[in-house]
Amino acid sequence: MLPKERQGPHSHKEHERGMETRNRKTLFRGLVVNVEQMEVKFGTKGWHPYQVVRHPGGVGVLPLYDDGTVTLIRQLRPSIGSRLIEVPAGRLGPGEDPAACGRRELAEETGLRAKFLAPLGIYHGSPGVFDERIHLFLATGLIQEKADPEQYEEIGTIRIPLGDARQMAMQGEITDGKTIAALFRAGVRTG
Repeated sequence: MLPKERQGPHSHKEHERGMETRNRKTLFRGLVVNVEQMEVKFGTKGWHPYQVVRHPGGVGVLPLYDDGTVTLIRQLRPSIGSRLIEVPAGRLGPGEDPAACGRRELAEETGLRAKFLAPLGIYHGSPGVFDERIHLFLATGLIQEKADPEQYEEIGTIRIPLGDARQMAMQGEITDGKTIAALFRAGVRTG
């Protein structure tokens, strides 16, 4: 069942945004995502078919130490067939608080516990197709404990200066969008 704001041909929120939808149907239900098809009316341009990949959302956490270094992870991403350097991240459970999810993922993937978790805003990775919202956080007051990744995850960690990580992003060595956003949003906060 879709949330009320996604039901019906003409919700109030859709009308405020200058678009209306009708004939919504789910084409695919997967382990992580669903694919929904609908007709969308774009202002005065008429009705057009549109598909959206529905995702439950996630979090990304940038752990920043007092010495100005950050811990990033190196993780295999089967969708692109290679390993990426990323912030610790994960998928939100139904009704899960993003900060609680961030703390859980940080501990699972790196073994780090954070005394403080500051929001760095929302990131939309590919809003032309996906509705995924990633909540970004800056973790400080870090304490190292033992990592406990999911059974299927093969994760390595790297600790580098924040400035070096930003440079890696600018040079294309870090290509993950949520990580790039977190690195630069944290840079604004930390100078």
